Amino acid sequence: MNNTSASFLKEDPWRIFRIMAEFVDSFETLSHVTPAVTVFGSARMLRKSPYYHAAVTLAKGLAKHNLAVITGGGPGIMEAANKGAAAAQGRSVGLNIELPNEQKGNGYANVPVHFHYFFSRKVCFVKYSIAFVFMPGGFGTLDEFFEVLTLVQTERVPEYPLILFGREHWQGLLHWMKTNLEPAAYISPGDLDLVTVTDDPEEAIHVILEYVRRVGPPEVMPRAFA
Repeated sequence: MNNTSASFLKEDPWRIFRIMAEFVDSFETLSHVTPAVTVFGSARMLRKSPYYHAAVTLAKGLAKHNLAVITGGGPGIMEAANKGAAAAQGRSVGLNIELPNEQKGNGYANVPVHFHYFFSRKVCFVKYSIAFVFMPGGFGTLDEFFEVLTLVQTERVPEYPLILFGREHWQGLLHWMKTNLEPAAYISPGDLDLVTVTDDPEEAIHVILEYVRRVGPPEVMPRAFA
């Protein structure tokens, strides 16, 4: 037996059990909080930023309409959205990930769930949400945006509302996709219509509520990874 095989037998089966346990625990907790809206955005967003305050307002409005708010559970935009949902006596979910430097859980998530693996955390964002709001952010937010957009574009999940909040922040990326990806047929005409761009928390809430009214009550809503 070579060293690689020995390492697998010693480590990987136990890693699989840890992954399974992470899914079982998170599925059990999150199955009780739907329907929910996930709010993504930078962990580095300052509390004095207009985007921070917009995320608080957005989450309050969603919670007042009995929609749970899910975030990555950390600081910045995540803290703001959890804060808004908790202030409205709503379900404020934080899917926190263990990171060496940046990520520390905020105190506003009244439904905290802890993850070791990024991929199991990502599954939970999508599985238990019926809309997604992307506030300004960095690599992590871009990763989450393109992953969810790809799932919708390829019809692996329902056509959930995908809201880019902050025209100034997102307009450069959208222009690049419109002028580079679409003419080259790397994406199809109309793919960018899957995204709503706004600077108004009330408009974002309206788009989400219209989707809820269109698809029906939670028990008949189309689910991701059903």
